[in-house]
Amino acid sequence: MAPENLLRRPQPAEKLTLGCPVMDRCLAGGIPCESITEIVAESGSGKTQLCLQLALLAQLPPSLGGLSASSIYLHSEFPFPTRRLHQLAAQFHAHHLQDLIATGRDQRYDPMDGILVQSIHTADQLLDIMPQTESFLQNSQTQFPVRLIVIDSIAALFRSDFDNTSIDLMKRSSLFFKISGKLKSLASRFRLAVVVTNQVVDYVGDGMNGLKIGNLEELYSSGRRVCPALGLAWSNCVNSRLFLSREEDEKANNCSVERSEEDGGFGSRTTRRWLHLVFAPHLAPSSCEFVIRREGISGVDR
Repeated sequence: MAPENLLRRPQPAEKLTLGCPVMDRCLAGGIPCESITEIVAESGSGKTQLCLQLALLAQLPPSLGGLSASSIYLHSEFPFPTRRLHQLAAQFHAHHLQDLIATGRDQRYDPMDGILVQSIHTADQLLDIMPQTESFLQNSQTQFPVRLIVIDSIAALFRSDFDNTSIDLMKRSSLFFKISGKLKSLASRFRLAVVVTNQVVDYVGDGMNGLKIGNLEELYSSGRRVCPALGLAWSNCVNSRLFLSREEDEKANNCSVERSEEDGGFGSRTTRRWLHLVFAPHLAPSSCEFVIRREGISGVDR
């Protein structure tokens, strides 16, 4: 690097919209490119649905918060939610057809065509396909290059391959840094937004689980105190961490809450959900409430 380059202010990274001004405001514009953003949540909190929504929104032009790009969706949780993706894609197509045409797409364009889905089963397999992914990104001559990589979920890849021994923990940590290093390299080189999902485990008040990481002193979901899976080593591998929490509220009567599917849309049981920023190098602490509807995820403006 030349000395004069040190005095130049770096250009801010592009942002990928979350599809809602409330949630975008919470993250100062959306998911940043050239870095790794982690979404942590328990099952059923909406992390996969948010990832599917991001894969569709990436196809929008930059003027609307998109990247005019395709995406790669690597999934390790089974089965892949094809039916929900089709549902979201139909709603997306109906609302943004003219916007997609403005980017050069055909009238008959199917948003599903802009999402490349690949299943992965182990951490070693994920590491093995990195060179293929790099080659694909480098040689792709399409009008709409890949600008988003989603890994859903990273925790599932480490669920059963490692024991709680010092040797296995060292091997696991080594894989963490190899995978994240490669992802960060791809993100920087190709100006990608990389989004990974992670699961939660019950909080244990001693050992490494007791360490405070980020802006939030405690993480709660469904009445349980929880912490992100994979521990401290993995926390150092991501640039930003988002936490989605949920709460069952039998007395809530606010119009923003969702009727529980278990009640068939009726009854008094409701679910309220929040997005929290746990840490990010460029943002102050923030949070917002959101709901999941047929057309996707959107924030609640209070």
